[in-house]
Amino acid sequence: MTLHPVPTDGDTSWFVRDRFGLFIHWGLYALPARHEWVKNQERIADADYEKYFRHFDPDLYDPAAWAAAAAGAGMKYFVVTTKHHEGFCLWDSELTDYKATNTPYGKDLLHPMVDAFRAQNMKVGFYHSLIDWHHPDYTVDHVHPMRDNEAARAGNAQKDMGRYREYLWGQSRELLTGFGKVDILWYDFSYEGKGKEQWQSEGLIQMVRQLQPGIILNDRLQIDQDIKTPEQYQPREWVKVDGKPVVWEACQTFSGSWGYYRDEESWKSVDQLVRMLIDSVSKGGNLLLNVGPTGRGEFDYRALDRLAGMGEWMKRHARSIYGCTQAPDEFQAPQDCRLTYNPETRRLYVHVFAWPFVELHLDGFAGKVEYAQLLNDASEIKMEGRPDWQGGHDVGAGTLTLRLPVKKPNVTVPVIELFLK
Repeated sequence: MTLHPVPTDGDTSWFVRDRFGLFIHWGLYALPARHEWVKNQERIADADYEKYFRHFDPDLYDPAAWAAAAAGAGMKYFVVTTKHHEGFCLWDSELTDYKATNTPYGKDLLHPMVDAFRAQNMKVGFYHSLIDWHHPDYTVDHVHPMRDNEAARAGNAQKDMGRYREYLWGQSRELLTGFGKVDILWYDFSYEGKGKEQWQSEGLIQMVRQLQPGIILNDRLQIDQDIKTPEQYQPREWVKVDGKPVVWEACQTFSGSWGYYRDEESWKSVDQLVRMLIDSVSKGGNLLLNVGPTGRGEFDYRALDRLAGMGEWMKRHARSIYGCTQAPDEFQAPQDCRLTYNPETRRLYVHVFAWPFVELHLDGFAGKVEYAQLLNDASEIKMEGRPDWQGGHDVGAGTLTLRLPVKKPNVTVPVIELFLK
């Protein structure tokens, strides 16, 4: 049996086919270059954070280069932080002065980005922060940078979250009416004291769907919508809600930060990232992989290296990812492997994480496979069911044994393509 998520209001048909997207976290925090939550973590007041606004000038910004790097990696959609928690906006919003057009750079950053990624035939997604540490009506709470400042907390009496909500709704309306078709709206995030009551999530969702029918909405308005978004971990199995499978995407970083972090060194290898993508698809999910551009508007050299490495693998193995999902229950992955399955072509893909010596035993596969080949070069893999050369060792009547080359193919993760009968 193959799992099928319950349909939702958003159009997820392309999403579960494309499987691989780019997250972009970019804002003023690229200048301190020590985590996108730097304002919060270091309790920086607005007056002190203002220096980053006064010096934000990404003069090397080339959105066409960004889009080319993402497309080259095999990514099919992108999601960018139109506004993160710091409150700074990448586009020329009519509702605030705290935006890119008022920095030394002086231009809208979002429109050229959308155009560049569309030119690469990539779907468009907007991340938008529900919280805002800069807005004058956003109340100071336990998640706010000024949480330990008594005067700031006392100022809550003069703040009006209703006015802030109008701002949130108004900017959402701007994003959904000023950029053509928007495929994903990725809100972030709700917590105790700042949730669906404060955002009036039901009405906000209704407005979003009226403005952009078919748009995919995430799960962070405290009302589940089209996709679940596990962050910085890989689920053990297909994500379920009330026991039923749902559409989901793992949100992951190249390193330990979402925004540009100059001195962060826990960068994942190409091998680890490819396995993460495979693992997500093998459980019916997507991978949204993040880049934090620098303050001058470039992708970090380490990010470019990882994107190029993933693209090299995807060039030869994309059909084990696009259009694929978790394998039917009758097929169980052998040790150190992941299975993906394309229900339209009825091809099964064995991703071999640890290359075995000569034999790979597929229990329960006997009699079900017509042909096998390495995906990277379309070279035949010989199949045997209880072969004579095993010296009489009984591997089970239902076991299909694949005869592999001794040397691991020269690819990050080898994939065996099985054509089912």
